[in-house]
Amino acid sequence: MNQTFLDSIHRAHFIGIGGIGVSALVRLMLARGISVSGSDRTSSLITEKLEMEGAKVFFSHEQKHLPEELDLVVYSPAIADDNPELLMARERGVLTYSYPEALGKISQGMRTIAISGTHGKTTTTAMIAGVLVGAKRSPTVIVGSLLKGSGSNFIGGVSNLFVVEACEYKRSFLSLSPEILVITNIDNDHLDYYGTIEGVQKAFTELAEKVPTTGMIVCNPNDPLVAPILQWAVARVVDYTKGVLMLPLAVSGEHNKKNAQAALAVARLLDVSEKDAMKSLSMFEGTWRRMEYKGETPSGALVYDDYAHHPTEVRATLQGFRARYPVGRIRIVFQPHLYSRTKLLLNDFAQSFSDADEVIVAPIYAAREKPDPEISAETLVRVISEHHNSVRFGGDFPAIETYLRKTVQKGDIMVTMGAGDIYKVGEALVSDSV
Repeated sequence: MNQTFLDSIHRAHFIGIGGIGVSALVRLMLARGISVSGSDRTSSLITEKLEMEGAKVFFSHEQKHLPEELDLVVYSPAIADDNPELLMARERGVLTYSYPEALGKISQGMRTIAISGTHGKTTTTAMIAGVLVGAKRSPTVIVGSLLKGSGSNFIGGVSNLFVVEACEYKRSFLSLSPEILVITNIDNDHLDYYGTIEGVQKAFTELAEKVPTTGMIVCNPNDPLVAPILQWAVARVVDYTKGVLMLPLAVSGEHNKKNAQAALAVARLLDVSEKDAMKSLSMFEGTWRRMEYKGETPSGALVYDDYAHHPTEVRATLQGFRARYPVGRIRIVFQPHLYSRTKLLLNDFAQSFSDADEVIVAPIYAAREKPDPEISAETLVRVISEHHNSVRFGGDFPAIETYLRKTVQKGDIMVTMGAGDIYKVGEALVSDSV
């Protein structure tokens, strides 16, 4: 690890501290004895845990939150340039890095395994982490979800292996210099930033070019969206799809088989024995909000939650549920994430729910965006109904919960789906059983 950088930091402040990536970096610094404070808009499960672990958290963005003695400010890519805490830090001359820039600093001097891709990077990162921990290789890991067992998005290791989820949002992953780069796939996401799929590919091209001649790029080079980005790469390309994965997985779906193939390819490159890697992969049970089982309703329906928020992810996840429950009634409560994504991918979303028996659509989760009067959840309901005979607008969360309580039956498989806070609906229904 970049000891020089971290040794100079005694007190750090994080803007957007509750973010799934940023919070992992908070945990890394807390583990090294660095005093940490931070701010976010609202309290969450993550901020509650960070407070328990020693971070001081504020739930507003104000200049007074910055400590008088301060060595570093790290901010989420979602934070605006006019954020008062960020402005004050820069005015005071405090060292400021975006989350991706800070990751890049920390990874310097380490053997970095970066897992990128539009879909599947979180699961693949967690799989690789499990394999390396199981093989006693003691990696440091930052993953964009909470790992089952530890409930954390961070693993503190003592070796020089750094396993990190590499996000393409706003070209964040270009701060990293990976020795091994995994590309699970490339798809048309974050078009509000990139504009076109070619824009997405250009960013991945630049990332692939950063891998040195001594490094490796693990991908499917025959994927028509991946192949063009390898044209100028100098690293060795490793095809993770070669060979059949003769391994029963605890997680279902063809997409998870591909994720496991990529993880197995990385294990081989790091000289982890096939036996140890297979054992770890067969025991992998997923991460927080990835086909996560939440419990049962009083009537005996099974409740799951999933983070899928892109048409390709929705389709793949539902295929996984249908494979697991070929005769059950699968009922989806879908919360669209971002006005821009819903608008740009409207027709793709319309055709993504064929494996569900019923689709209930919640209002759009705006996140970082302002409302767009040209798109709504009702619009999405209308276009889905052109391809699906059981779709409805659910209204707010209390209305959705009321409807489900009236209609849920034993044998139903209820799935809350989306990148926002829709998981609260499932948790409310499961809590009825307590």
